[in-house]
Amino acid sequence: MTSVAAAGKKWTLRSRTLSLDTPLVMGVVNVTPDSFSDGGNFFSPDAAFARAEEMAEEGADIIDIGGESTRPQGAAPVDAAEERRRVIPVVERSCAALPVPISVDTVKSTIAEAALGSGAEIVNDVSALRLDPRMGAVCASAGAGVILMHSRGGVSDMATYAHADYGPDVTGAVIAELQAAIARATDAGIAGEAIALDPGIGFAKRSEQSIALLAELPRLVALGFPVVVGVSRKRVIGELSGASEPADRLEGTIAANVLALAAGARVFRVHDVRAARRSLDVAWAVLRRGGAS
Repeated sequence: MTSVAAAGKKWTLRSRTLSLDTPLVMGVVNVTPDSFSDGGNFFSPDAAFARAEEMAEEGADIIDIGGESTRPQGAAPVDAAEERRRVIPVVERSCAALPVPISVDTVKSTIAEAALGSGAEIVNDVSALRLDPRMGAVCASAGAGVILMHSRGGVSDMATYAHADYGPDVTGAVIAELQAAIARATDAGIAGEAIALDPGIGFAKRSEQSIALLAELPRLVALGFPVVVGVSRKRVIGELSGASEPADRLEGTIAANVLALAAGARVFRVHDVRAARRSLDVAWAVLRRGGAS
């Protein structure tokens, strides 16, 4: 078995440092009526908090709370007031009650600022600081951990194929654009040890392009930052496994996560925490025995 050492042995957040000596599971809580896999299931603050609490009990290391869908079909931008109404009460309650760090999934600096003020530790920006020029400064001022995810376009089309033109080397193009995002972050004052990278599987990428990125993930790992992978229930998993419904894509998600772990990824953004925790822990025990670090 080939093993690849992970880049970035730790990830520095606002008030703690996360070790990457073991895989970290990031549980997804969508406080939205229209997310592609669970839209509407956790739309009320009480339901969303209950889901976050359940995920922490199931072994999540991080909870990622978002209030704006980027689903592939018909995603509609949400104004800041509505996103704040959806997200901040859940962030406040989760930060107060749960032992794990809370991440806010947003492209808006005002939402990030409010979430960080409520105790969130991470800003997960699916635009990698492209869409809001204040985002970098807000994250830097708070000392937040930051996930820079590769995407193209805006909220309404970044998960479509409208911008999926990369030429023969999709991985090289994604790396170049993420390097530009790293420069934006560091220019804004974000510390290098606070940055994690996400290749944006399924975002402005056809399935064959997402597969290429997963197969060539060690090239991204080699940049030296913690790598986050979010394949959970995505269209590429459905196309490869024949599972048309997002909720039926668990087995394919597990397979992709385990392969990404072997390639050096260490943070896994998932909807099904218990299954991810168990599968990644087993895979990691085998990889460690084989020499991965």
